[in-house]
Amino acid sequence: MLFYLTLFFIFFYFKIARVHKKEERVSNFIIAQHIVVTISAFLLFNYGFNNIHVLTILGFSFLFFIISALMVTAVQLGIFIDGKPLFGINKLFKLMPILTVIIAILSFLSIVL
Repeated sequence: MLFYLTLFFIFFYFKIARVHKKEERVSNFIIAQHIVVTISAFLLFNYGFNNIHVLTILGFSFLFFIISALMVTAVQLGIFIDGKPLFGINKLFKLMPILTVIIAILSFLSIVL
């Protein structure tokens, strides 16, 4: 279960990173975050392909890709209450470092446990 949660967070992170690249200036700190998440994703997929059926991983990857895209698109379009945005894309950008740490820890735990 931890493997699939981490897999979802990886797809969600990369979707946010793609939007961030288009809208904001990319700094060295952001590039370092991308490298950490890329290494974590590589290790997680390596573990998954060695221990879980390939079609299961590909099916869940496709599902998580679609869900992440829809979630980020919904935030981009805006969720408004009384004309004020409830949750904006800038809040997602501010949560990227936290998401990086969560992904690194969960991928390590998924591989070890």
